[in-house]
Amino acid sequence: MNKAITEGLVLMPPAFSEGLNLWSREDGRPGQGSYAGQSNAAFVPADQDFDGCMELVKQNSVQKVRCFQQVPMQPGLYLRVTARVKCVAGAFPSVRIAAWAGNTSGQAVDVPVTARSVALNRYGEVVEVSAIIGSGRRTGVDMVWGTVPAYGHFGLDLTGSNGGVVRIDDIVIEDVTSFFQRDMMDIVDVRDYGAVGDGKADDAAAFVAADRAAGDRRVFVSAGTYRIGSNLTLNSRVQFEGRLTMAENVRLSCTRNFDLDTYTAAFGDPYKGFRKALQALFYYTGHVTLDLSGRRVDVPEPIDVAGLAGMTQFEQRRVLTNGQLNAVEGPAWQTAVVRSVATFTPSQPMRLTNVANAASIAVGSRVSGAGIGREVYVRGVDAGSGTLELSVPPGSLAGTRTLTFERYQYVLDFSGFSKNSKFEITDVEVQCNGFASAVMLPITGSVFRMAQSVINRPKDRGITSIGLACQGLIIDETQFLSNEQDVKVPARTTIALNVNANDAKLRDNRIVRFAHFGVVKGSGHMFIGNHFFHGDDEEVGVRRAGLVLTEINAKTLFTGNYVDNCFIEWTNEHDANPKFESQFSFGGLTITGNVFMASGTGTFFRWLVVTPRGPGHFINGLSVMGNAFRTVNCEVGRVEMVDTSYAELDHGRMRNTMFESNTFNGVIQSTFSPVTVRHAQNTAANTWVVNAGAFLPFGARARNVSAVVAEGPITNAGGGVQIPAPWIEVEKGSDRNLVHLRWMNDVKGVVQVTVRGDNPT
Repeated sequence: MNKAITEGLVLMPPAFSEGLNLWSREDGRPGQGSYAGQSNAAFVPADQDFDGCMELVKQNSVQKVRCFQQVPMQPGLYLRVTARVKCVAGAFPSVRIAAWAGNTSGQAVDVPVTARSVALNRYGEVVEVSAIIGSGRRTGVDMVWGTVPAYGHFGLDLTGSNGGVVRIDDIVIEDVTSFFQRDMMDIVDVRDYGAVGDGKADDAAAFVAADRAAGDRRVFVSAGTYRIGSNLTLNSRVQFEGRLTMAENVRLSCTRNFDLDTYTAAFGDPYKGFRKALQALFYYTGHVTLDLSGRRVDVPEPIDVAGLAGMTQFEQRRVLTNGQLNAVEGPAWQTAVVRSVATFTPSQPMRLTNVANAASIAVGSRVSGAGIGREVYVRGVDAGSGTLELSVPPGSLAGTRTLTFERYQYVLDFSGFSKNSKFEITDVEVQCNGFASAVMLPITGSVFRMAQSVINRPKDRGITSIGLACQGLIIDETQFLSNEQDVKVPARTTIALNVNANDAKLRDNRIVRFAHFGVVKGSGHMFIGNHFFHGDDEEVGVRRAGLVLTEINAKTLFTGNYVDNCFIEWTNEHDANPKFESQFSFGGLTITGNVFMASGTGTFFRWLVVTPRGPGHFINGLSVMGNAFRTVNCEVGRVEMVDTSYAELDHGRMRNTMFESNTFNGVIQSTFSPVTVRHAQNTAANTWVVNAGAFLPFGARARNVSAVVAEGPITNAGGGVQIPAPWIEVEKGSDRNLVHLRWMNDVKGVVQVTVRGDNPT
């Protein structure tokens, strides 16, 4: 490319024949002395070697020749200045190309202004000297001017002994940009804009200049190591051959190439590149999605996302997609364990006080100990007051005791954010390899989403919420694959996820052999189309809860799931005051259209377990409809039960509990409510005892009869048809699960009796 042609730059200085007044004996600046009328200078119109030339007697230690013409300079321009010189008499001098550089204000710029000297050592021999001047530090460039000079006064210097007589042909200035930028229409090299690339000089300004000049062209980072000392945003497409070095808190935003391939090329390493790309994702630079380019990133340590981003709040939508994060074994993944004495008071349900050595306990630590519920985490630490803020109430056991605080290590740890919303992970595998956990959510926020992804072999946890950032959590079409595939069910410790807030949507996920799929507090949740199976290879194995619901008024939809060798446990273990007073009790749960399966277990197994932690609770709003319960190579006693380890349900207050249209295979006792029982009274009596108790859920009482229909005639002992009308007495017998049909006379016959274990209104 020739800018003299494409941009109309005037580069050639005047010929000597146009007058020596156009040539300066100083630096060429306006007002300085020229060679016109000087006794040591003359124009020679004819010379056997030159077609007109300047004859000059060297009188000064440095005899300068500069044109007064301002020759333009600009980033990306390379000029070659050539002079042909011969000595005709006197002492032999040396000659070199030289110049003066000025900025847009006309001030001198401190850049190299002289090239290599060449000695003249034979009279009449023509010697050609030349030098290349340009903005970039490139091989072959004699004077690197960077991007500040706007113009130059070019010429030559005579050095060495005085008294020599030389003749100088017309000086030639050429545009040689094409020597260095063979594809100038496509790329802009940062070296042409002053980048040094030695790993020491701060090249940030040169990158900014190249980006501004690029337009629709690519910024090209040629070979070298470039230190970037300040935040850098490149708005043009960029291609890296060289490498960048940046401090941890300095950002690089490649807005037109925001993907892992680009950042890997920039930093020479996928992990370093990923960290810098993830850092840039949280700034307002026009990109919302970080594409991992389908590549694997080896992660040697937990990534503190908030620390990397340099902020604690962010609520714009951001997406991480298309790749794998692969945890690499090392000491950074070791769980930090602290044992400390702390006090819990139910009147302060989200707090531990009088915590010994609180400063040693990290935010995000899981709390365990006597009386502590599952999945309780530290969300805040006040070391000065010895106080810990918790994710959920730890239970109801008041007092001071020794607790264990375990801080698991996560590949992506967002706990440094006090608030972060709308972050999404799609099409990403988090490969934990058995020594890392996957994702820890921020302290608060909403609508974290993970979709079409895989969490593979987490050491402790898949997704952990330590506060309320699980509000509106969305997990879609994601696989959770346990690291405990070969571990017997009672010995498993890993949990796929936990939820503390409301409105989680978990849809079409597959969860394999964890201790629990989820420990879920809050209400308004949707579990749709999930397949979670947590069995083992034991012949008569113990099974654990796949899903633990810890909000008594769950307001939750559970539809179209496949529950395999595990069960749903409904409890209030996160209630600091677990006995029933005036709050809602167990209700608001709809279980419809699911497949429940069990194999290799015993008759003791149940698929739905209610575990009240305090007295007085009852079921008020439960619908179990259209489900298929089936066993393989085993039988189970029934599908539901109350775990009375802590308290019993108040069956006298049960309301709106429906078990209808379910199918049972391999279940010894089916469950219905309401249930229609066919009672055949073969001996005439005035009291018929109808037993529907075994069918009613959770050991319910026979509280209501909604219908009695005779099947054929009701007769007396002699066979005479009677027209009696019975009245009903409910809750009879020691277990209050019998119904008495009372007649005016002794009668016999067959009736269909519909019994409910609840009060429907």
